Amino acid sequence: MGRPKVLLLGKIDHAHVAWSTISDIADVIQPKATNREDFIAESRSGAFDGVGAAYRTFDSVDITGKVDGELLDALPASIRFLCHNGAGYDQIDIAACTARGVRVSNTPTAVDDATADIAIWLLLGALRNLSAGINALRAGNWRGSPLPAPGHDPQGKILGILGMGGIGRNMAAKARAFGMRIRYHNRSRLSPALEDGAEYVGLETLLAESDVLSLNLPLNVSKPGRVCRFHDRPLRLTESALLQPSTRHSIAAPQFALMKPGIVIVNTARGAVMDEAALVDALASGRVSSVGLDVYEKEPEIHPGLLANPNVLLVPHLGTWTQETQQKMEEWAIDNVRLAVSEGRLKSIVPEQEALAA
Repeated sequence: MGRPKVLLLGKIDHAHVAWSTISDIADVIQPKATNREDFIAESRSGAFDGVGAAYRTFDSVDITGKVDGELLDALPASIRFLCHNGAGYDQIDIAACTARGVRVSNTPTAVDDATADIAIWLLLGALRNLSAGINALRAGNWRGSPLPAPGHDPQGKILGILGMGGIGRNMAAKARAFGMRIRYHNRSRLSPALEDGAEYVGLETLLAESDVLSLNLPLNVSKPGRVCRFHDRPLRLTESALLQPSTRHSIAAPQFALMKPGIVIVNTARGAVMDEAALVDALASGRVSSVGLDVYEKEPEIHPGLLANPNVLLVPHLGTWTQETQQKMEEWAIDNVRLAVSEGRLKSIVPEQEALAA
């Protein structure tokens, strides 16, 4: 039957030793195309025939576009595993993959420390209102004139975490070192061991009483209850796998209206979980006093109202941009490829496909 084939979408920057183990057990194919149209044509030409698993990076979207029904239909039917390097996988239509018998994996816990670290940095910077002073200093105006509003200490403040997964729990542990009180809202309550003293509250309570709100929920546009077919077997995408039917714009004008005046917001999840235009309005009104952002709704574009506001601390999506974390993510995704090729299973199948894990 010949050796298995693996499609490499993107490149390996750090985990070269780990990737060499894939080359030992499979033939690696790389596309020649540099855009979606050419990639689809290359696939339809038979260049990827026989490929059973694909490794993809976040940046490979520049070559393939989003992994949707059109792209999947162009790929060979032999592909049964898509191993994504990243915790977030909103570039992939999971329902379309499920309907075509493609299992998808991500790198969930590999990103927890680095993302939580930058979230804490943004939290402290936004809480202390450092962005205004940084901007004034770079403009040659020392602290600025007039002086920026005084910041706030984290001690005793309520940190509300929306989405208490691995990153949210990691952030909670680190925030406790600064004397913060932790509350959270999730699609379901965690076990006492995972809560580690955090208080579970409803969403309205979280918004109304938090001094700082951290967004740690996934961007999910899938619809619960949708029926797909997996190898001619009906499969219902369960609502338990989703935080809510769609997490896009989970924080928008109605949610801002519920918040405590002067709240600080941190977003290291995905930009589109928050309505940026509504955020700009909330900042202008003072409902939100300051913001720390690592992600944006239309990256790499940033809403001009955010760029112009001195109370907005901006980072260009660097939450996992450390050498150690990038290597961990690559190694994790490569582990998924190895298991897919050698054992026909994945180390970390995405939650929406948990029913297919066996």
